[in-house]
Amino acid sequence: MSTGIQLWILSLVIGLVVIGVVAFLLNLVKKTAVKIDETAADIWTQGKLTANNTIHIPLFLTKTNQVAGKILKSAVAIVGGSKAITQHIEGCPGCPHCILQNSKN
Repeated sequence: MSTGIQLWILSLVIGLVVIGVVAFLLNLVKKTAVKIDETAADIWTQGKLTANNTIHIPLFLTKTNQVAGKILKSAVAIVGGSKAITQHIEGCPGCPHCILQNSKN
C-alpha cells in the first residue's frame, strides 16, 4: 500500500475515534441536562406546594389567636375561682352554708 492510502486510512480511523468520543461526551452532557431539568422541575413543584401551604397561614393564625384568647379567658376564670375557694377555706368559721352542706352528707 502506498503512503498516501495509509495516511487516509489512519486519518479516517482517528476521525472515527474522535467522532465516537465526541458522541459519548455529548450523550453524557445530554443525560446530565435531563437530570438537571428533572431536578429543577421537582424543585419548582415543591416550591409551588410550599407557597400554597404558606398562603393559608394568616387564616389559621387568626383562628388560633381567637381560640388562644378563649383559653386565656377560661384560665383566668379558673384562677379566680380557685382563689375564691382558697379564701373561703382559710376564713370559713363554719358558715351556715358549709354547716348545711356538711349535715346533708
